[in-house]
Amino acid sequence: MTKELATETSTPPGTLWARMKADPQYAPEHLALEAVRRLGPEAAEWHARMRAERPGATADELATLAVRHFTTLARVSGAVSGAAGLPGAVLDVGVLAWTQARMVLHVAAAYGADPAASERATDLLVLQRVHRAAETARTALGVAAGRERASRVFTGDSGRPLGGVLVRLSLKLAQMAGVRAAKKVFAKMVPGAGIVLGTWANSAATKELARRAGEHYRKG
Repeated sequence: MTKELATETSTPPGTLWARMKADPQYAPEHLALEAVRRLGPEAAEWHARMRAERPGATADELATLAVRHFTTLARVSGAVSGAAGLPGAVLDVGVLAWTQARMVLHVAAAYGADPAASERATDLLVLQRVHRAAETARTALGVAAGRERASRVFTGDSGRPLGGVLVRLSLKLAQMAGVRAAKKVFAKMVPGAGIVLGTWANSAATKELARRAGEHYRKG
């Protein structure tokens, strides 16, 4: 990945944060849809470049390269700038879920699946255990896409207390990232705990997701 591409896609865009904040119930679905749109082409480009640079590499070897790269990013993921009004714990789990989505799409590309295909959004939600079945995930994605098109949903005041919205958003994103929200909040509150606990939780959750993704795409 080029530096420019990595910079552009390393954190969720501001428009996605706005949608998730306004519609926290479907935050994972919004993230999955946006990830495939923005990150799928990046993964396809990476795969084409790796195939040109390493013609003898196996799919497993390319997937391992991607997993190593994004696991490292997950370890150091944290609060990002440009998302005003969101506490650090929410930013942390959002960036982690986004980084994990990037990893899954790169793993998909390594095994020959089109990372920009709409079905990858379904894969993300099932692999990240937001939904147990693909059919349920597809239904939820359809609802989220419809709400996304209804722009009025994301403008104006929802009428709900902001604190409650952020708690709901953090829990949804923590579920998607495979990290218990309590651990992330604790890491933010206890001095010195953030680095150790945050790194461990992010790495463990991402490695487990990588294992599931590898098994899924290896089967074809």
